[in-house]
Amino acid sequence: MNAIAALGRRVIERVQGIGVATLMLLQILFSMPTWLGVKLFIYQMYRVGVLSLLIIMVSGLFIGAVLGLQMFSILSTFGSESMLGTAVALTLLRELAPVVAALLFAGRAGSALTAEIGLMKATEQLSSMEMIGVDPLKRVISPRLWAGIFSLPMLSVIFAAVGIMGGKMVGVDFLGADEGAYWSGMESSVQFYKDVLNGTIIKSFVFALICTWIAVYQGYACVPTSEGIATSTTRTVVYSSLCVLGFDFVLTAVMFGGV
Repeated sequence: MNAIAALGRRVIERVQGIGVATLMLLQILFSMPTWLGVKLFIYQMYRVGVLSLLIIMVSGLFIGAVLGLQMFSILSTFGSESMLGTAVALTLLRELAPVVAALLFAGRAGSALTAEIGLMKATEQLSSMEMIGVDPLKRVISPRLWAGIFSLPMLSVIFAAVGIMGGKMVGVDFLGADEGAYWSGMESSVQFYKDVLNGTIIKSFVFALICTWIAVYQGYACVPTSEGIATSTTRTVVYSSLCVLGFDFVLTAVMFGGV
């Protein structure tokens, strides 16, 4: 009975947490922007977006290179090396760019957001804002949430572009595939609405909302101790990664699976 009661308490706590997080998100989404909020948004865009560029570009280059190597090996078995550009581009645009960029974003920017907000809570900065009449949701949480939502789609597009170049470097320059066939196959097969807009940008907006929402909520609701901050940071990465992979299946089924 004790085990059942403990399980029930944990389920109730999780449901309460989801409710609080949802109310926090709605309050942020429907709050009126201010000039100070715009300045903070731009600053947070730099912190969560620009500072994530290096890891995004390096990862995209290597993943594109691996794709070029593997796809060339597979396609050459069937005499279809001319499809290399199509295979690399569609794989990156539909799946790898939004998913891997979101996982990297959660590990780099999401964990940093949780740790930063958690530290502000532990040092009572959020409580001090409330005492002087400043809403911490508008001053601290909202700029970070919006910055994350708009940063990740751009990072995903950059990831895909760099990955395509990485695939070209290996497949064309190193393995000897025809460069004209690489680019022409990509041009004829990639559709902007279906592959770029749906596959990369819309997916990335959904993943950005999920990852940033989890990150700011875990920081805002964490236990204000060093152990609590560490636990919330770990939860951010784990929860974000699982949600990204789960929602990727749902979005892929809706966009490309005919569901």
